[in-house]
Amino acid sequence: MKRQHKSLLLLTLTAVLLSCASPRALTTDGENPASAQLSQQNVNATLYQNASAEVAWLYEQGYAFARIKLDANLALPDSLPPAVIVDVDETVLDNSPYELQNILEGRNYTPETWKAWTARAEAKPLPGALDFLNYAVSRGCSVYYITNRDADEQEVTITNLAKHGFPMADKEHVLTMQGTSDKTERRAGVSRKHRVVLLVGDQLTDYDQALKDRSADQGLPSMYRMSGQLSQYFILLPNSTYGYWRDGITGRGSDAEKRDRVRSFIEQRVR
Repeated sequence: MKRQHKSLLLLTLTAVLLSCASPRALTTDGENPASAQLSQQNVNATLYQNASAEVAWLYEQGYAFARIKLDANLALPDSLPPAVIVDVDETVLDNSPYELQNILEGRNYTPETWKAWTARAEAKPLPGALDFLNYAVSRGCSVYYITNRDADEQEVTITNLAKHGFPMADKEHVLTMQGTSDKTERRAGVSRKHRVVLLVGDQLTDYDQALKDRSADQGLPSMYRMSGQLSQYFILLPNSTYGYWRDGITGRGSDAEKRDRVRSFIEQRVR
């Protein structure tokens, strides 16, 4: 092969490799580059949530620990019947396929795409969730699913849960959002008739709404102030893809504003 042909081939291969290595959206839609860029920031987090043995074991480990806490709290005397409260998304049902689809299309969460996903009722159980809740029922506990899915998603959520054999998947026990994402009143409603012996969720707000505030050191001081209660009554499960931890960094606004706030946050952390 002549020298100039070798050089041309080398340049071509280099260009191809650089093109493949460059971060870019997995979509050809260039109408909203900020949205695509923000979506791509979630790739590794979503792959970790969807495909890693590490996350599977974190769920198994979390639910095994939940049994220990449940038994310990049930041993405490109380006249009310016991209940367990669990969140739904990323606590008992896995929605990472929805996040993967967002990445492929270079988009972010919208109520329309989310409801199209939940309407399919195809989310799979997360490791350990079903066994733990069946165990809780065997110990005499009622199970309440307090979720921030909208009221018009209640039926499909019940269908999805019941399909996999989750206990007490009915209108009485699946409590959807009623005008506010604050779960305080719904938890209080359960507490009026039951002794809540354990709560399980993927957000600290699945225990107490006060933990939503991330204005002071990303919420760490509030979390540590409640550490005693959290240690006894709450199991936190992994969710690397979304949550108040991320909202505390991105804030509200356009995708471009959120993208830029992430960059600013990272720049501040490396100074």
